[in-house]
Amino acid sequence: MKKTNNKKVTKVQDMPKTTEKHASVMGRFFRFVWRKKWWIILIAAVLVGVKLFFGAHTEKKHDFATINISRGDLRQVVSATGEIQPVNTVNVGSQVSGTIDNLYVDFNTKVKKGDILLTIEPSVLQATVDESKASLDSAISQRNFAKSEYERNKMLFADGIIPRAELEQSQTQYEQSEQSVNRMQSQYERAVTNLGYATIISPVDGTVISRKVDVGQTVAASFQTPDLFEIAEDLTKMQIETAVSEADIGVIKEGQHVTFTVDAYPTETFNGIVRQIRLSPTTTSNVVVYTVVIDVDNTDLRLMPGMTAFVTIIISERDNVWKAANAAFLVRNYNNIIEDANGASPATHLIVLREGNIIIIPYAKGLSTATETEIMSNELQVGDKIIVGKIGATSAKTSEPSRGNPMRGPRM
Repeated sequence: MKKTNNKKVTKVQDMPKTTEKHASVMGRFFRFVWRKKWWIILIAAVLVGVKLFFGAHTEKKHDFATINISRGDLRQVVSATGEIQPVNTVNVGSQVSGTIDNLYVDFNTKVKKGDILLTIEPSVLQATVDESKASLDSAISQRNFAKSEYERNKMLFADGIIPRAELEQSQTQYEQSEQSVNRMQSQYERAVTNLGYATIISPVDGTVISRKVDVGQTVAASFQTPDLFEIAEDLTKMQIETAVSEADIGVIKEGQHVTFTVDAYPTETFNGIVRQIRLSPTTTSNVVVYTVVIDVDNTDLRLMPGMTAFVTIIISERDNVWKAANAAFLVRNYNNIIEDANGASPATHLIVLREGNIIIIPYAKGLSTATETEIMSNELQVGDKIIVGKIGATSAKTSEPSRGNPMRGPRM
């Protein structure tokens, strides 16, 4: 037990020596630093100066406002809205008045030309026919009597029994009765025709898309022909009538491809073709617009009359071209960008930043859209950026309109 205690005492006594050793090493280090302080300060200052110098030089080298150049597809389009309608729609009306007796079709009924759609109660029209027939028969009887009398008077006049005046009078009565028969014949035929109008038939093959009357309803055709049905001749062929403003109508041509969407199928895009540009303008809110008719294939019958179509008319397309945002072409001079442009003009040359170097390259504008413009140049490379100014410098832009192709954006 005593030996064990002695060893512990010995270890406790050795600890201050270790602490003193570390303290002496740190003391020598601080004394060395103190003696060499001026050299250390000088070296640190040189390092800081080198860092500031090269850092400032690097920042200055890239101290430009730039716009990226990329490759991709461009489309110049005109946007509009319109309503989907059948190509040919026939309104079926009535030429006679009366009460609807029977109704043979309803909404969405497919009909053939000559099919009966409805009938009007015919009693009044039949009475008119009977009355006209009686008047015709009476006129025929009077005509026959006048004819017999005229024939008899001719023989009496030939024998010298009656004077010429009496013969001429009988001749006149006979001719008047003949005209009366013709008049009554026309009235009778008209009455029969009107009776036929009491049966309304389909004038075309198609589908009933609107029915505006019911059984028992009275049809009054005294002043104008009332519409009874609306028949779409072929629902597999539809059209869209869109309104295009006068600012965009100049670039619309027949045969241009069209894409459109409808709210009923928000994830699908449908296709069409511009068929007609109508020359009759309309003015809405002081804006002159023209109607553009677009043909649509509706073989699957998913598009229904009356749907609103959001139309995009494709004017021109470019695939895999160099392009940049339109703001890159608003620079009018090279002030505050480069000191010597060697006669280059912003209209024909671009100032490009390539891997830290400033390069002047020739170019020409191609297709322009509402946001981007095609750059036609053989000297562009991937990663090039157009310099549009120097950060912190006064802008070199002006309010002049940009040159090149007119930028057509979406118009309603």
